[in-house]
Amino acid sequence: MDDFKKLPKMKTGGSAKPGLYANIHAKQERIAHGSGERMRKPGSAGAPTKEAFVESAKTAKKATGESVKHDEPIAKTTTGKNRHYLSTKEGAGMTEAGRKAYNAKNGSHLKAPQPEGGSRKDSFCARMSGVKGPMKDENGKPTRKAAALKRWKC
Repeated sequence: MDDFKKLPKMKTGGSAKPGLYANIHAKQERIAHGSGERMRKPGSAGAPTKEAFVESAKTAKKATGESVKHDEPIAKTTTGKNRHYLSTKEGAGMTEAGRKAYNAKNGSHLKAPQPEGGSRKDSFCARMSGVKGPMKDENGKPTRKAAALKRWKC
């Protein structure tokens, strides 16, 4: 249970529901002001588990306020049975296997494209329209950026 002490100090992001660290800090604040509560011992009933801390750390922000980096790359294969990326002709982007591999390696939560509309589509289209780069390569074929925009129906 000493693994909890090895986790980096985090502060909560701007999610609608307070996270594990926010709840712990709120309880510590109440205790400091004389609420009479006590912190539960690790392993006791109702105390956060190691898994809860690991899950919380995936979406927490560093103390400086910047997001936790997810930068462990995966193999950029576009052919074969367990390929991680679609070819440009297929619309670019990651395959289901690629998303699973990336999520497992980085503790991330990548999701499939949302071409039918919604906040994720709006966000993706806004970000990609600001990305510099050609829409066609030197041979006149669409680039991966162009294929992704088409797949997301931007």
